Amino acid sequence: MSATVVAGAGAKTQAGSQTTQKPPDPEKQLTLIRSIEGMDLYRAYCGSCHGKNGKGNGPVAPALKATVPDLTVIAKNNRGQFPEARVRSILTGEEGITASHGSREMPVWGRIFHDEKAPVDLGPVRLNNLVNYLESIQVSAKT
Repeated sequence: MSATVVAGAGAKTQAGSQTTQKPPDPEKQLTLIRSIEGMDLYRAYCGSCHGKNGKGNGPVAPALKATVPDLTVIAKNNRGQFPEARVRSILTGEEGITASHGSREMPVWGRIFHDEKAPVDLGPVRLNNLVNYLESIQVSAKT
């Protein structure tokens, strides 16, 4: 009953002297991790591109065409308010992200948070916990 995902895992490529990983392929990585904790979901699905601390410096980031955004300044860039509904809609794919990402390279992970085989669908709980985790890593608007 082990359910794990290695987001961004794949063949490594050489970019000059820097080793980078290929971007995650959401169609091939539809495995749901067991944890419903926001931090665990972030690490499994977001960290490979956005980095361990959300700064946009994950091991896959150099292989992407677009600059990976720093997720710790979402609130700072929105007048000190964390736009929970917008973040949620980006994660679920309801809001297009091509303008902010330059392409459709960011997988829409929200839809895989639902486990149709489970007796209870914890997809909304997973999504809520991930959004709450992203809110928790925001830097102060004063910095």
